[in-house]
Amino acid sequence: MAITDLLVIITAVLLNRIPGIYFPGSFLSITPVCSMSTTLIYASRDCSVWLTVTFSFDRFIAICYQKLKIKYYAEKMAIFVIVMVCVLSCVKNIPWYFIHEPIYTIGIVPWYCRIKDVRYTSVAWKIFDWADRILTPCLPFLLILLFNAVTVRHILAVNRARKRLMIHKNECNQNDPEIESRRKSIVLLFAISGSFILLWLTYIIRFIYDRLTTDNKINGFTDPKFIFRECANMLQLLSCCTNTFIYAVTQSKFREQLINKLQSPLTLMRNLLKQ
Repeated sequence: MAITDLLVIITAVLLNRIPGIYFPGSFLSITPVCSMSTTLIYASRDCSVWLTVTFSFDRFIAICYQKLKIKYYAEKMAIFVIVMVCVLSCVKNIPWYFIHEPIYTIGIVPWYCRIKDVRYTSVAWKIFDWADRILTPCLPFLLILLFNAVTVRHILAVNRARKRLMIHKNECNQNDPEIESRRKSIVLLFAISGSFILLWLTYIIRFIYDRLTTDNKINGFTDPKFIFRECANMLQLLSCCTNTFIYAVTQSKFREQLINKLQSPLTLMRNLLKQ
């Protein structure tokens, strides 16, 4: 998840947004390059989104179906799922490379990317456009809500049953490590999937608004429709920055390893001074 989130930041921000605003006319503005950049943005975005879905599904199985977890949870299975998600995300977004045409040509070099008119007139492209929006992020949005709702309901039911058992054994004043572990699972689950839902919500609202209205013309940078669209894009990209920070906040082992890495240079210097 961290790697795919980082790829979104590299492709969408470092190789697309920043050069487009501050370095126009660079190598990245050549038509084949910016077409490839757009394709990589969509592919890395889909990888990030669907790995968030697989994370929610992973927690759902691990918490609600212990027998299935023991039977199927293995490193090879995890590698297979991750590779399949990444490969399918790349294959799905190949058509984006062929939808652009140059704005103008200098010599034999085509410059900049403009969407071809066929995207708005072809039935096949309309179907692809709808399928793209449904697969990312509408379907993941619903799946994450479903997995989280069932997982949290299961955890709360198990916790209530365990508390009744502890009361029956007169152990209600003792800390229960299993209940604490489940509580941390809920925190991590809601932190990652909750941030995804909140930060993608504006994008989904914008998609629905664009499909229900016919007046999508934007009149300058101060147009509310332009500001709303850019806010949706900004929040969508921001959702790919949060997972690593969430791990740092919620996972004690992650924090311990991070502190050890930060302290290692000081420890090395201290040992060298002692020698």
